Amino acid sequence: MNKELLEALNILEKENNISKDTLLEAIENSLLTACKNHFGKADNIKVSINRETCDFNVFAEKEVVETVEDPLLQISLADAKMADPKYDTGDVIHCQIDSKKFGRIATQNAKNVILQKIREEGRKSLFNDWYCQEREVVTGIVQRYLGRNVSINLGKVDAILNETEMVKGEVFKATERIKVFVLEVKDTPKGPRISVSRTHPDLVKRLFESEVAEVKDGTVEIKAIAREAGSRTKIAVKSNDANVDPVGACVGLNGARVNSIVNELRGEKIDIINWDENPAYLIENALSPAKVICVVADEESKEAQVIVPDYQLSLAIGKEGQNARLAARLTGYKIDIKSETQARELGLFEELGLDYQEAGSGFESFGNENHDSGNSETQYYQEEYQDDYQE
Repeated sequence: MNKELLEALNILEKENNISKDTLLEAIENSLLTACKNHFGKADNIKVSINRETCDFNVFAEKEVVETVEDPLLQISLADAKMADPKYDTGDVIHCQIDSKKFGRIATQNAKNVILQKIREEGRKSLFNDWYCQEREVVTGIVQRYLGRNVSINLGKVDAILNETEMVKGEVFKATERIKVFVLEVKDTPKGPRISVSRTHPDLVKRLFESEVAEVKDGTVEIKAIAREAGSRTKIAVKSNDANVDPVGACVGLNGARVNSIVNELRGEKIDIINWDENPAYLIENALSPAKVICVVADEESKEAQVIVPDYQLSLAIGKEGQNARLAARLTGYKIDIKSETQARELGLFEELGLDYQEAGSGFESFGNENHDSGNSETQYYQEEYQDDYQE
């Protein structure tokens, strides 16, 4: 038994995740290469390796002839009968080759063949491992800045966090551990090239899946995400179990679950809202924390008119329009927000078929629907206003 070779193969298989059969095949090819370098050709050379003991034999198939013209392919009848008297002219016999007699150059070439195969298989194995991690979140260690990009160590391979995939204003320190979203894994001659992101919306989704058991097992489903990295994220969730509150499950006891994600995102605010198949209710939820008086959503044109109390207008729009912008991304609707006063001045209540009378505000939202025959619009307005807005 070739114990040294067997032990070396076991170590390579364990550390580089390369199968022993692949390595043995590389050794066979390297021995054939050595024979070709030593003898000039290796068409009749055969290599036999025992997969269990790693013992190997190298032999040449030679034809028994009366007169030898090519010693590499033929053997004389006299020499064949010395090996075994039963051989006769025309027989093919196996002649043992002592690989230890190969020259230094042949041996070096054989070694290079083995090393090249190990490198190729190592890169292939590493690529396959990380290709399965594409679109997932992994933890890496910050190594150094490469210009404006950051090199992240992921274990056996490094990833590149490009400036465009970094949250504006986020600064990393060497050896700091961070979570990143694997955007793409490319196979290159130097190994897998991995691009990661800190701004992708799916980073938030994967963090919720890892932190919230109900999201991971499918009890709570994340239906939509809108994110402005580093500032605010809106996420719409739906429960597939009537006994499970989707928002409560994501928030956790005393906010423990969502706070863990917020800390990972370095203080980025996260609004968690209930998903609703009715676009009017969904838009009202998406504009949270602002209160809404009326929503008219056109499902064909994907446009919505929203009326809010005067004192809620700035809250509904948000700083620099962020709340309205995220709500539009989350719902897929173009949202036009007007205050009560603006709506009255523009005659929107009459235009929407609502008989407007002055009413107070500052109440909790509650919706009602109106589906006219042949009308694609979904109307929503406050319950407290139902007596004042008659169709």
